[in-house]
Formats: sequence, C-alpha cells, structure tokens
Amino acid sequence: MMILLVLIPAVLAIWGEYRKSRWQVYIFKPLTTLLIIWIALNGPLDPVVNYNWLYKWLIVVGLISCLGGDVFLMLPERFFIAGLVSFLIGHLFYIAAFVGDGGFHLALGWLLPLVVYGLVVYWLLHAHLGKMRGPVIVYVLAILTMAWQGLGRWSALNTPGAMAAAAGALFFVISDSTLALDRFRQKFISARLIVLSTYWAAQFLIAYSVVAV
Repeated sequence: MMILLVLIPAVLAIWGEYRKSRWQVYIFKPLTTLLIIWIALNGPLDPVVNYNWLYKWLIVVGLISCLGGDVFLMLPERFFIAGLVSFLIGHLFYIAAFVGDGGFHLALGWLLPLVVYGLVVYWLLHAHLGKMRGPVIVYVLAILTMAWQGLGRWSALNTPGAMAAAAGALFFVISDSTLALDRFRQKFISARLIVLSTYWAAQFLIAYSVVAV
C-alpha cells in the first residue's frame, strides 16, 4: 500500500517531465516526496522498546531538506546551486542518522568499490564542470560517504531497516550520477526516467528504514 501511495504521483511526475507539462511536474514531484516524508513520520510498524527516535528525526529532516532541493530544481537555472546545497544538507543528515544509530564504520569492503565508482564518474565529468568543479567534488564526497556509512551500518546491524537504508543510499548514488552525467557531460532521453525513478526509490527505502526498524 505504501509503495502504491508513492508510485502513482511519481509516475505522473515523470510523465509530466516527458510531456513538458510543468504544472504536472510542479504538483506531483513535491507531492511524491511529501508522501515519502509522511511514511517516515508514521514509523515504526511495530512497537519497539528501544526505538531510536533520533534516527527517525534525522531522516525526516534529511527528507525535508531534499524536498527543498526538489523545489529548487524545478525553478529557473539560477536556483541550481540552492538545490545542490539542499540535497547536500539532506545527505549530511542521513550520514548523521546512520552513524548515530550504528556507529562509524570503516567497512573497507564497501569503501573501495565506492571510491572506484566515484573516481570513474568524476573522470567522466571533470572536463565539463568548469566553475562547478569544487561544488561537485564536495557533493560527490558527501553522497559516497552517505552510501559508505549506510552499507557499513547494514553490515553491523543486519536488520531490515538497515538493509532498506543501505539500498536507498545506493539508489541515491545512481540517481545523482545519472543526473550529473546528463547535466554536465551529455544529455540523453532516458535520463529523467532513471534519475527520478532511482531518486524516489532511494527516498522511499530510506523513509522505510524508519518504519521497518
């Protein structure tokens, strides 16, 4: 039921992107993220004696920050940096949630492939970034750290919630990588579908990690 709740407006938002229907995007894009926030606010599914309320609220604040990023990216080009900063702040809250709940994990088995992936993506983007090189480097480091700690937390806790958060973090990496390649290197027609579908999969799974515990 929760998936269907998010899926319908998400499909309508993506459809609006390809129809060039801005009103459709303006309505259903933020609505999808708002529904995901609502899911996180209603966790957990079952009473838990030692439920980590700090984790829940760090995730909720991260989701709200990303909602701000959604809105900024719908606006004219001059708001792109504001959107980037909003998502960066969201990732920092996710990192705080993952580290605060499971501790900081070196997790070298996860770190090395993430570093290789990040270097490959940056190599593809480097020549096309111009003045955006610094902000993009900072953002890449933040999102890879978020994925690293999400995966490390899953390895340590091995719970459904930790697995959902880790999967969500990986979907976020895919979404943002695709967005960066489309924006800075070469536009391609399937980009919006890949970016938005993996983005909402990421946000849904991270929100679900609050519900699933």
